[in-house]
Amino acid sequence: MTYANAVSGVNGVDGEGARRLTVVTAGLSQPSSTRLLADRLTEAVRRHVAGDVEVRVVELRDLANDIAHNMLTGFPAPGLRDAVDAVTGADGLIAVTPVFSGSFSGLFKSFFDVIDKDALAGTPVLAAATGGTARHSLVLEHAMRPLFAYLRAIVVPTAVYAASEDWGATATRNGDRPGHGVDDGVDGTLAARIDRAGAELAALMNARPSRPVGGVGEAGATGAGDETDDDAVVPFAEQLAALTVRG
Repeated sequence: MTYANAVSGVNGVDGEGARRLTVVTAGLSQPSSTRLLADRLTEAVRRHVAGDVEVRVVELRDLANDIAHNMLTGFPAPGLRDAVDAVTGADGLIAVTPVFSGSFSGLFKSFFDVIDKDALAGTPVLAAATGGTARHSLVLEHAMRPLFAYLRAIVVPTAVYAASEDWGATATRNGDRPGHGVDDGVDGTLAARIDRAGAELAALMNARPSRPVGGVGEAGATGAGDETDDDAVVPFAEQLAALTVRG
């Protein structure tokens, strides 16, 4: 497995002033509903972000061995190091996990255990999860939101849960015309939540100063080497005010 298989650009851009969006997905199968939800959320954020967006997708299934070795040895492999840098250097983060035994997956939690507890402070995060039944939807509130609160990230108000039945309908944002909308095959209620959550994350990203596009820093698993004196901190009150979105 090469690093390119684990972290890939999705419609990324080259140039100055793009905002960095990193997408962490913990789906175990290929294809997976977890990755499908992650892709839909990414599309929603891109629609609402002002200007260009550089998107990085981190597939944790491809980093499972590296994560386990890091937990045992404390030394991240190059692929894991790059993935952590992509997460800690992002202007916005989408984190999606399948639900196992009423909580996030062990792979998902182990990856965020690798990251230094201060590395995501102030980072806007959109939390999402998938499961076989809507009964597990509270995982967003009793597991994921507390995790990112501990990491001092800013979690957007709308978290998105997708159960198996949510993927069955053929509702679109343009009405009941399959093939004419961005959310074909997604239940209308889920499509609305995806769009609302994407708009909220985009609002926080728009409030942050844009940075030149480039490679992540050379820091280790702490993700602390990608900061410069030009990385201004946006006040918390200003970021909350940015959550007032149209619609």
